[in-house]
Amino acid sequence: MGIALVAVGLIGISATAFGFAASDSGRRSWGTPNVIRGTTTCTPPAFPGQAVDVILTSMGGGMMGGHAMGLSVSPSTVGSSDVSFVVRNLGSEVHELVILPLASGEPGTRPVGPDDGVRETGSLGEASTACGEGAGEGIPPGSTSWVTLHLNPGRYELICNLPGHYAGGMFAELDVT
Repeated sequence: MGIALVAVGLIGISATAFGFAASDSGRRSWGTPNVIRGTTTCTPPAFPGQAVDVILTSMGGGMMGGHAMGLSVSPSTVGSSDVSFVVRNLGSEVHELVILPLASGEPGTRPVGPDDGVRETGSLGEASTACGEGAGEGIPPGSTSWVTLHLNPGRYELICNLPGHYAGGMFAELDVT
């Protein structure tokens, strides 16, 4: 009986910590995934155009010292127009989102430099501020950032370019039709 109650309690905490709730108006309210620090709400404003949800994740440590990182995007295809990226950091480390054109090749194949990052030549913009829009010092765990860009048809690579993060798997493709 006690184990069942603990399991139900953990499921409730997880749903609260990692989910988001839509209000009656349809606006999203993003919660913080760090239950220990308590929950906060960061509500992005209403956006023009299409919204793209980006989730940044990381789990460090473990007995073998492994590090798992990820960047997911939904939807992965949008029409050419204003596109608002709503970026949630559900990981345990600071992250960022940089949007780069991807003229050829596959995502994840950019050369990594001596600074453990890739060149941001041609960057169209970034979301890297805590609970705000545009460039900043990074998105801390549990926070949300956003940026709106006008994107023409083509392929784009969305990346976290903090040292070691791109090489760790933090990239995804966005196709604009």
